[in-house]
Amino acid sequence: MRPDWTPALRWAVGGLFGLLVAASAVTALLRRLKPASNFQELSQRVKSWWIMVGVFAAALAAGPKMSIAFFAFLSFLALKEYLSLIPTRRADRRVLFWTYLAIPFQYYWVARGWYGMFIIFIPVYMFMWIPIRMVLVGETEGFLKAVGTLHWGLMMTVFALSHVSFLLVLPPERNPAAGGAGLVLTLVFLTQFNDVAQYIWGKSFGRHKVVPTVSPNKTWEGLIGGVLTTIVLGGLIGPWLTPLSRPQALLAGFLISVGGFFGDVNLSSLKRDLGVKDSGTLIAGHGGVLDRVNSLTFTAMIFFHFIYYLHY
Repeated sequence: MRPDWTPALRWAVGGLFGLLVAASAVTALLRRLKPASNFQELSQRVKSWWIMVGVFAAALAAGPKMSIAFFAFLSFLALKEYLSLIPTRRADRRVLFWTYLAIPFQYYWVARGWYGMFIIFIPVYMFMWIPIRMVLVGETEGFLKAVGTLHWGLMMTVFALSHVSFLLVLPPERNPAAGGAGLVLTLVFLTQFNDVAQYIWGKSFGRHKVVPTVSPNKTWEGLIGGVLTTIVLGGLIGPWLTPLSRPQALLAGFLISVGGFFGDVNLSSLKRDLGVKDSGTLIAGHGGVLDRVNSLTFTAMIFFHFIYYLHY
């Protein structure tokens, strides 16, 4: 760990690895106690979490610049996966170049801490440039669908995810407990834990479907249980790793849990429309990159603007 990390941040990262050790131990115990049962999926997921948490912790430990580069690469993988799923026109191949080029520009604004350009570059300038470039190509058939899918993909995989990295360049004196890394850790941990909590509550007590035509496994019991769990967890770690007060941290937990749910079902709608189960196979036991950042595409923007409005 970096020598300039605060004690709170050290304990938080250590706690993550402690949870992984506990999860590995529980998996091994279940296999021993119930040898006839199949725990392959659980085991695979725990192993995948080791990899993901290890990579995430290493990125934070490398410092803000390397962390920003890491999230830029994550956006690249997510956008590439998205573009591999959606149907694109042959005429748009040159336009795709500009969608990828938006990534280094967007994260450059982040590295510079230029909030004004960061917040309008994709929603305003790329919103105008993509159709302009398509018009110059001269292909009108399928124009509306093409321009909509490309801009929506940029918003989801680049603009939304870049909010995570901008937390790293916020003034550290506003959060002396853990700095920008503490904000990122809080956001990512609550988002991912909310996914797990909703899954566990839903599997244990789920009876009533929330959006059966979009995601049949999502239940009101899972949603409510996940929301309550994330609110409590947000209230516990929020004042420890962020400048949020206890009431503000509880509200942040609520916003993240609800936002995470809609981010998840948002991607589920996309996959159902395209007729695919997983967005990819990059992460064993977890599908593709989009399957892992689906909730984060909503929670990153919600948490960022919530904390930015209150404390920055």
